[in-house]
Amino acid sequence: MVATTDWILTKNRVIQKINQLLSGVQTAQQQLLQSFAMLEMEVLTSSPRISKGENYKGLPWVVLDYPRYFNKEDVFTIRTLFWWGNFFSVTLHVSGIYKTKYEKKVINSFESLKTNFFFVCINEGQWEHHFETNNYLLVSDVNSTDFEERIHKESFIKLAKKIPLEQWNDIEKNLLEIFSQLINTLKD
Repeated sequence: MVATTDWILTKNRVIQKINQLLSGVQTAQQQLLQSFAMLEMEVLTSSPRISKGENYKGLPWVVLDYPRYFNKEDVFTIRTLFWWGNFFSVTLHVSGIYKTKYEKKVINSFESLKTNFFFVCINEGQWEHHFETNNYLLVSDVNSTDFEERIHKESFIKLAKKIPLEQWNDIEKNLLEIFSQLINTLKD
């Protein structure tokens, strides 16, 4: 295999296409957020970031964080992830002051999250992105009381939805729809 270049060149072309796709998604996200003045200025004014890596559980990944704000204690981001061989996902991730500000709105969105097949993070670590049962549970598999207790108890909130790679033809539309659903979760 080390003497063959085709497979690595194909991988590079796929990653380039993912970067282009996420750039287009980011532009559409920025347009959607123009009508959401309820987000903090530090969140809205930070520029979108697309990053990539080669080894999340052994596989390449590409991430778009927008909107985004990260410091030691406080996190606000909506993360769009492509994970090679697995899925696309969109995740709302808040902690610190943002968790405090939005937790009631998340709790009040329980029925909508359940109906729309969102997952809630149950892991104690906030930097895992896989959908195994030790990291995420479908909101529909949790009763409203347990959901509310989890949201109050943890130092962060992560709500996510994944899209199978087989839905590639509709991926941009689906990513933006999930993004909109998450933003609407935070509205008054």
